[in-house]
Amino acid sequence: MKMADFSKVLMRAKSGDSNSLEALLDMYRPLLYKESIVKGIFDEDLFQELCLVLIKCIAKFDIR
Repeated sequence: MKMADFSKVLMRAKSGDSNSLEALLDMYRPLLYKESIVKGIFDEDLFQELCLVLIKCIAKFDIR
């Protein structure tokens, strides 16, 4: 995804567009999944928490 496209998706997600938010979550899902593995075991609760943190960060992010 090009930076301009990413910026548009980010801005739409910030304004409440659920499809854009889902696109960003899908984009970062591999990283969130990787960081949710503790001692070789996938921790679903941690994965959900990381998803919530990402959503909060998207809401607070200042693109300027």
